[in-house]
Amino acid sequence: MRASRLLTLLMLLQTRGRQSAPALARAMECSVRTIYRDIDQLSASGVPVYGDRGRSGGFQLREGWRTQLTGLTVPEARAVFMAGLPGPAAELGLGEAMATAQLKLLAALPSDWQADAQQVAARFHLDPIDWFRSAAPPPQLKTVAESVWLSQRLRMRYESWDQVTERTIEPLGLVLKAGTWYMAARRFDAARKPPVSEARVYRLAAIQSLQTLDEHFERPRAFDLAAWWAEATERFQAGVYHGEARLRVSARGLAIVQGFSPVVAEAALASAEPCDEEGRIEISVPIESVAHAAREMLRLGDEGEVLAPAELREALAAVYARLAVRYCAK
Repeated sequence: MRASRLLTLLMLLQTRGRQSAPALARAMECSVRTIYRDIDQLSASGVPVYGDRGRSGGFQLREGWRTQLTGLTVPEARAVFMAGLPGPAAELGLGEAMATAQLKLLAALPSDWQADAQQVAARFHLDPIDWFRSAAPPPQLKTVAESVWLSQRLRMRYESWDQVTERTIEPLGLVLKAGTWYMAARRFDAARKPPVSEARVYRLAAIQSLQTLDEHFERPRAFDLAAWWAEATERFQAGVYHGEARLRVSARGLAIVQGFSPVVAEAALASAEPCDEEGRIEISVPIESVAHAAREMLRLGDEGEVLAPAELREALAAVYARLAVRYCAK
């Protein structure tokens, strides 16, 4: 256990450079006192690690020194092969590079571990594409990926939900969610003060045209793509739903409602209460709008009934009245 912790500490110093004791303690999820003891142990073992006092001080390895203790354990090797998604890598133009990297990794492993690592692909397959969705990547993906790598501005024509606009952006990262590629980017306008806005989410499939500009930008050092994406998706989900509906559903109706979205499914299960001898259940679920909810509730058919709000009942009644006229007409 301690040997593993010492190796992790060594890898952190080698990859991140100078680090303070509190920063190392947070990264390794241990106490600052443990870090000090481990630093002493590394030094006693001959590792050239030294520390500087003061506000900008910290521990670091002697410049130019690198350890050769970079071997992977069996679980770590499995994790690396598990993480390599061939589909997205190929879409980004990295399929050949990933295959080559895996071959190099296999060659570096002990012979009795190689077969174990190779079995991962035979026993586990990660498919990020949702059901009934096209797996074809958006045509702009490679261009955007290249601009993300090079911190290069783009000019694009983008179709949002209500309009088509042209804008200059600074792409900060790419995210693949449920088979759909999204871009994190800041809007750039030289006439604005400051010239860039906060990072926003753009769906690559909504880009109508794209032009790479001969302009580079400075990427914000503090930008953490994973943390930003988590906050952005949380804000999006919280802002989507603006109301609530009360329903009476059968067991099958409850299953249908659970297919609306994860947020709706969670709310339905949390609020479910038996309401009659026929086994029907009353539930409360969030809704985006009356119009959107009416379209969704049509999926229930006769397996459910909207109890509230009145506007949603009226909207559904109007739809069913039109359908009755259409299907009953001779």
